Amino acid sequence: MAKCEVCGKSVLFGNSVSHSNKKTLKIWRPNIKRLRVMDGGRVVRKYVCTRCIRSGQVTKAV
Repeated sequence: MAKCEVCGKSVLFGNSVSHSNKKTLKIWRPNIKRLRVMDGGRVVRKYVCTRCIRSGQVTKAV
């Protein structure tokens, strides 16, 4: 579910490094919203990141 169906943006993994150089695992999750969009003349629900919504890559269904 944590993946944009338009651009494919998904979860990123890495380390959070403290001042003492201690590493702990960290997960960066994309800002995904479930949205009603127009897809080929039909209204479909998709999981879309907010960057795709803001940039106009998807058209919202009314």
